[in-house]
Amino acid sequence: MKRRKFLKTLLAFFSTATLVTIAYPAVRFLSPLKKKIESKKLVINRNEIAAGTAKNMIYQNEPIVVVHDLTAGFLAFSRVCTHLGCLVNYNGEEKRFICPCHAANFNLEGNVISGPAPKPLVRYPVLVKGENIVIG
Repeated sequence: MKRRKFLKTLLAFFSTATLVTIAYPAVRFLSPLKKKIESKKLVINRNEIAAGTAKNMIYQNEPIVVVHDLTAGFLAFSRVCTHLGCLVNYNGEEKRFICPCHAANFNLEGNVISGPAPKPLVRYPVLVKGENIVIG
C-alpha cells in the first residue's frame, strides 16, 4: 500500500467516525423516542388539608406541596426549586413558597417573585371531586 492511499483511507475513516459521532446525537435529539408515560393520579381526602395550610406529599417520585388557599382553592406544585433543586417550603402567613438555600420566593401561582430562580415552579392539575382531591 502506498503512503498516499494509506493517508486517504485514514482520512476517510476519521471523517466517517466524526460524522457519525456528530450525526447520531443530533438525530436522537430531533426525533426522541416516544415513550408512553403513565400518568398516575394521586387521590387524597380534602379534609386532610385544612384551609390556609399546606401538605407535603410525594407524586410520581417527586416531592410536591398541596395548598388549600381560601381564595384560590386547592393548588399543587413541585417542591423542587428551579434554581438548584432545593425543596421549597410554603409560608402560609405570606402565602409564598420560599427556598431555604438561596432565598428564592414564589407566589401562589408558582411564579418567581424574587431570588435567583430562573423559572416558575411546576404546577400540577388539581380536580376536586366531592370529598376527594385528584392530582394529575
